[in-house]
Amino acid sequence: MLNILVPIGVNPDSTATLQYAVDFAAEFSAKIYVMEVFNVSSKTGGLSNVSEKVAKNSKEKLRELIEKVNSKNIEIKIATYNGDIVDGIKDVDKELGIDLIVISPRSNDIKEELYLGNTTGKIVKRTDIPTLVVPKGTSLKPLKNILTAFKSGVLKRKRILDPLLAIQKKFQAKVNLLLVKTPGYTDDDLKIDTALMDVCSNLTITENATTYQGVLEHFQSQKPDLLCVFRRKRGFFKSLWEKNTVPKSEFYATVPVLVLSVKKD
Repeated sequence: MLNILVPIGVNPDSTATLQYAVDFAAEFSAKIYVMEVFNVSSKTGGLSNVSEKVAKNSKEKLRELIEKVNSKNIEIKIATYNGDIVDGIKDVDKELGIDLIVISPRSNDIKEELYLGNTTGKIVKRTDIPTLVVPKGTSLKPLKNILTAFKSGVLKRKRILDPLLAIQKKFQAKVNLLLVKTPGYTDDDLKIDTALMDVCSNLTITENATTYQGVLEHFQSQKPDLLCVFRRKRGFFKSLWEKNTVPKSEFYATVPVLVLSVKKD
């Protein structure tokens, strides 16, 4: 895990999110790239260099933010992008190779009824980069107990698990698997990839209406420091494919959530 991207929005949790990312990066000797996007249309009249001025202001704001955190000698670089945030992230990933995105659940959206706001939801939905969603006010602590929940144990790419394996190794964590049998499951869904079983400390099989309900049923007994789920169109955050947000009524977590991305299924 070498390069970590932290997209920064306007919400007041930005400093705390960046500090968590820095603390996390320090564990892996990774680099941090702090990113802000802006949108200056080519139709904007007046000064021809308006885009350059907005980019300059964005960089100044990011420098001020960086000064507020304890960098722990971690290299923190700045990236700005004129356009859509997902396009910007994809461009940065293409150039640098991003191993992990660290972001707050609501980003620019301040609606309290949402777990994932529009910006964060778009990032989780439309990128294939593993994403660590860090709740407001969370400080990094040893991630000793990881609950990995899924309704299908079939993995199309072995590298999907790389972030989970890196975290498990770094913190010497226990990885507890939770296979949730949802309505309409098939025998193939009950197969568990050997790569998952190799890292597994304990396997629990449950039957619930949704994967999240399975997590709710076992969360208190498992007491995880980290919840790990998979990004699938018909998976944990399926409402993202109807809209770019996830309401708290459908999902809410008090611990960081690692979303491992898979190709479109």
